[in-house]
Amino acid sequence: MIFKGQCEVQVLDFEDPTPGPGEAIIEMKASGMCGTDLHYYRHGMQDALGILGLKERMQGDTIIGGHEPCGVVVATGSGVDARAFKPGDRVIVFHYKGCSHCEHCRTGWTQLCDQGADIYGVLNHGGHATYMKVPVSSLIHLPEDISFKGGAAIACGTGTAYGALLRLGITARDTLAIYGLGPVGLSAAQMAKAMGVEVIGVDISADRLRNARQFGVTHTVDASTLDPVEEIFKLTGGKGVSCAMECAGGELPRSQAVRSTRVWGRIALVSVGGNLSLDVMKDLIGKQRTVTGSFTVSEVGMTDCAHFIASHGVEVDRLFTHEWKLDQAAEAYADFNQQAGGKGVFVF
Repeated sequence: MIFKGQCEVQVLDFEDPTPGPGEAIIEMKASGMCGTDLHYYRHGMQDALGILGLKERMQGDTIIGGHEPCGVVVATGSGVDARAFKPGDRVIVFHYKGCSHCEHCRTGWTQLCDQGADIYGVLNHGGHATYMKVPVSSLIHLPEDISFKGGAAIACGTGTAYGALLRLGITARDTLAIYGLGPVGLSAAQMAKAMGVEVIGVDISADRLRNARQFGVTHTVDASTLDPVEEIFKLTGGKGVSCAMECAGGELPRSQAVRSTRVWGRIALVSVGGNLSLDVMKDLIGKQRTVTGSFTVSEVGMTDCAHFIASHGVEVDRLFTHEWKLDQAAEAYADFNQQAGGKGVFVF
């Protein structure tokens, strides 16, 4: 499936890939739909990447979408050690490929590669297809206790939430406000609850707020009718939360996330695009607050996320409200574009 822009997708036939040295072919079992996909769905891959300054790095004019792939290894190329990966292995695809040599690649932060990372489903062919070719360095073993759908969530959205929790250094002593209760925000709530953290959820959707309590959110705040900063201070005895995570997008929720934290508060910004406007002295320096940008998660962190979910029984599959077959792609993305439900996934 490719993104054509103007809210259109197309399912095309491609030659089945064959593995080169150090590569593997993955038979897709689940390929998740991510909010980032809507940039490509609405504007087209080339135009969206032009805005990001990445258009010249596209690997061809027609790129298969999907950057939340999970499946089974069906073939490997030369030089692949069977003790690491072999046909039959259940795997998550870490959707970045770097130079493998710079300090970022060598520490698992491939998306920060000094040479510029290739992104599967964006710059290289992704997971919305029957088969996908990737270097084995981009593979993570999927624990047996996690479904393929769960692995697809971990491949981006849930992994991103885990990465932000790590960046916050969160512990059971903290309180956490999550702005935006879509799939990333709900993933963060699920895992924070498993860590013993009290969670306050903020959104403007009544449906999402009602649903959030099933994902570990203790208190909910409807930001369409209430000032979330004021409400959070009421809920915390006038102090504010120790941590906040912004997953909503937009300048207002970002500034509210910062201002809802207490002195020494820690804030992770997760959503893509937009700006942040603050009174530096009043909102940051005078409160000793720390604002962190959190870009997905490292490959090591994604592995840890999968094992955390498996060992703590986090029901990540509950994030998915819609399952689709690939030939339903047009209907699937038209529905997803409404941003009224939960997470969608293609199953094979």
